[in-house]
Amino acid sequence: MRQKREDVRNIAIIAHVDHGKTTLVDELLKQSGVFREGQEVAERVMDSNDIERERGITILSKNTAVTYKGTKINIIDTPGHADFGGEVERVLKMVNGVILVVDAFEGAMPQTKFVLRKALELKLPVIVCINKIDRPEARPEEVVDEVLELFLELDADDSQLDCPFVYASAKAGIASLEAETPGTNMEPLFETILNYIPAPEGDPEAGTQVLISTIDYNEYVGRIGVGKVDNGTIKVNQEVVICNHHEPDKQVKVKVSKLYEFDGLNKVEVKEAGIGSIVAISGITDIHIGDTLCSPEAVEPIPFQKISEPTIAMHFLVNDSPLAGQEGKYVTSRHLRERLFRELNTDVSLRVEETDETDCFKVSGRGELHLSVLIENMRREGFEFAVSKAEVLYHHDENGKLLEPMELAYIDVPNDYAGAVIEKLGQRKGELRNMGAISGGTYTRLEFSIPARGLIGYRGEFLTDTKGNGILNTVYDGYAPYKGDIQYRKQGSLIAFEPGEAITYGLFNAQERGLLFIGPGEKVYSGMVVGQTGRSEDIEINVCKKKQLTNTRSSSADEALRLVPPKILSLEQALDFIDTDELLEVTPKSLRIRKKILDPTLRKRASFKK
Repeated sequence: MRQKREDVRNIAIIAHVDHGKTTLVDELLKQSGVFREGQEVAERVMDSNDIERERGITILSKNTAVTYKGTKINIIDTPGHADFGGEVERVLKMVNGVILVVDAFEGAMPQTKFVLRKALELKLPVIVCINKIDRPEARPEEVVDEVLELFLELDADDSQLDCPFVYASAKAGIASLEAETPGTNMEPLFETILNYIPAPEGDPEAGTQVLISTIDYNEYVGRIGVGKVDNGTIKVNQEVVICNHHEPDKQVKVKVSKLYEFDGLNKVEVKEAGIGSIVAISGITDIHIGDTLCSPEAVEPIPFQKISEPTIAMHFLVNDSPLAGQEGKYVTSRHLRERLFRELNTDVSLRVEETDETDCFKVSGRGELHLSVLIENMRREGFEFAVSKAEVLYHHDENGKLLEPMELAYIDVPNDYAGAVIEKLGQRKGELRNMGAISGGTYTRLEFSIPARGLIGYRGEFLTDTKGNGILNTVYDGYAPYKGDIQYRKQGSLIAFEPGEAITYGLFNAQERGLLFIGPGEKVYSGMVVGQTGRSEDIEINVCKKKQLTNTRSSSADEALRLVPPKILSLEQALDFIDTDELLEVTPKSLRIRKKILDPTLRKRASFKK
């Protein structure tokens, strides 16, 4: 007998990156009394990972729970960036409704469309929260119209179209049901959740069914499966069977050793949990996303959508440069292999494959940001390795025709720079689909269909072309026929041809040839890229060159040599810059670009063979 559990609500907060999801969760936590009086609370408390805090983005979905008027509200904060869309697709299986957060100025953005489509397909009710209404340029009425147009475009049914709108400023901690009258607290949003989001339902007398939607990992207890109890109850020490909708033969008997529920920011140990509860289960080593835990007498897996396939790949190699092993703690292929396969415990959108070479692994992900976050995490943990340029993953259709992943790029730029952007993306095989004026005619919104490889290495160029004023958002748009060759980089590299330490005199002579990436005193080796030339071919230079001493001196000769400050590349910029014949050497302290073939003679031979 199915019944509702009225004292629980399960919701996910979805939005485009930077529209204020995590700040909204902060306020819901504060105003529900999770924190005691005077407790010091960090901003964006849900972004627990260092990289999340630094970049101001959410990478992993997080669970929390608040209690309002005796009802427990389980909240899942999801990522807004397209590269982490795999996280959003999965967590929607745990909830009975979503809060769609939209910026009162920017309006509905591409990622809003992506996550909203997923929610509507699952027939989830939606509460629309127009956030940042205190922005001076806010335009809530127009944004409401944009959101309703988006609902119509995505074929929402009548009940979904009749959704409530809440106007909020998450930063100020206020919400109201009218755009003109600002609220005083978050109560209107809490009330809307209780009234509009349905209570979870299930059969408490049936056999246990828990669908695992996320995996957490802890060094002490191993894998932790997080999921919702759909039917029955789950208890500590209960024997359950792991089964999977996509693998009919999989049936493994296991025991539940520890069971947790979420309360505020903490996991609280419980003895048992009933329908509608979101639980974390530890002590099962072979637990994966998409698995269902069932009672042995009623084994029935819950259907679960396939995780989206990766579209981009990089090779991770053991570092074999002349400076290898001097800065990293973990440098061998065994360390690298172990760490990459461990990442698969928590990241389901990632693929790791072994190659013909024992010290090289092919790592595939959803986008450049997805892989750069993994590289940055490994670097901070003390790993030293090298990575190749990102390549897209091609497919073939049934007629053997080559297909490549496509992206929809939405670009907002000041009108003066629109021409430069259209020209650059045209060279990268982008097709302009749409163009219109926004923000009172001062900005242009461009919509392009472009191959995923056309965007590799473009973000840095885009910021330069728009003087930092442009906004570029992309969303995956399936596979399409191959669009032809693209020339990634028009400038060549400045390559050091002698090992040693960079000297001011050598750098002074080298800077006439192009833009330098290193300063005096840095160690270099033959084949290391030390800068970028203004010409299309590579140039070899000697940055370790010392001034020959003579016994005659002129007054002007010893004047201080003035060096132009070098351009220090960040991880993303370096990954964007490297070409197909180059590698990026990553250590905890340094990022060095190098040629794959260090020896200049062998490198020339290889280029002639091409």
